[in-house]
Amino acid sequence: MNRSGTPPRRPPPSQRQPSPPTPEATRRLEESRLRAKAVQREAEKQQSSGTSSTPATSATAANDIQPASAAGRKRPYASISRTDVPATSRDARAAQSKDGTSDNLRPISKKFSKYVDYNFSAMTDTKGGFLSTEDDPWNKSMSTGEVGKPAGEQKPAHMTQAEWERMQLIKKLQRSKSGPYAPPLSILADEKTQKRCRECSSIDIDFLWEEVFGCAVCNTCKEKYPEKYSLLTKTECKEDYLLTDPELKDPELLPHLSKPNPHKSHWHDMMLFLRYQVEDYAFNHKWGSPEALDAEFERREADKKRRKEAKFKEKLLDLKRKTRTEAFRRNNARAASGGDGSAPGRATKFGDAIGGNGKHVHEWGRTVENADGMTVKTCLTCNMEVEELEL
Repeated sequence: MNRSGTPPRRPPPSQRQPSPPTPEATRRLEESRLRAKAVQREAEKQQSSGTSSTPATSATAANDIQPASAAGRKRPYASISRTDVPATSRDARAAQSKDGTSDNLRPISKKFSKYVDYNFSAMTDTKGGFLSTEDDPWNKSMSTGEVGKPAGEQKPAHMTQAEWERMQLIKKLQRSKSGPYAPPLSILADEKTQKRCRECSSIDIDFLWEEVFGCAVCNTCKEKYPEKYSLLTKTECKEDYLLTDPELKDPELLPHLSKPNPHKSHWHDMMLFLRYQVEDYAFNHKWGSPEALDAEFERREADKKRRKEAKFKEKLLDLKRKTRTEAFRRNNARAASGGDGSAPGRATKFGDAIGGNGKHVHEWGRTVENADGMTVKTCLTCNMEVEELEL
């Protein structure tokens, strides 16, 4: 009796013998080999002769199939270039000129014809869009120099923080004409030409005030006489001395000192005026005396109060008219729904009695004169008032 044994192991796929090709596969392989050889001969003949007299099908196949002899090498440039494109062939990728010739450059898109390349590294973040100093030279947040001459607010890269602070301090002293940048005081100059303080005859005067206001005064006298040398803002000049904007903006009439606004940095600069100059113009030229200024101030305050009272009375009369209209509408609705105790009926109209008892007839009282000086008479039933003109 034969016992069944374990079958032998099958060899791995790499050690198996390939099955022989079928006759149909052998025929297809041979046809492909012959066709490739024919295409290779045609391509070699075309490259050697330099003509394009080969059929279209062969040329197309030669461009698409790489010869076996050129395996591992790049195709020649002549096989892929478009220099020999016929004139009758239209290619949209090549820009055609007016004379029919094509350019090698591709046409520029319309949306890129006006493209501007900005240098974002040179722009400042102003919290309202990224702009450079060339785009907006009048922007104060990007420059601190004169108008139209922007100067950088940020520290230059080649300077240290100490050098930057020292440069800012020097600029501040130059603007204020103080410290080492004050105008030189020569003791050898003629005493008649020397500028001295108008109060104490000191030669240590404030040259900034002398240049702006034309007033030679020292710092000690400015603090000693505040009733003459204190500074007034534009609002104080308008409210206390009743001066107008054109008068305050005239530098020849009233010179002023401009300083940055302490409340908001982006607001307009403050206009500071010298007190004794403002009082001299207001008392001696515009109003004539302090008493005339006080009288004008009281007159304007009285006019302001009168206009305010007239506006209040007009609003009060308007409120009374609206109240009467609303009361009539409520009574009308109550009478129509029977809410007044009577049976519901038709809605009352203007002129009917309030109780719904037919047409209302006014019973006028005596003609009297009211607080406004007008003669009026009042209905005893509905309290309606009418004005009456007596001739």
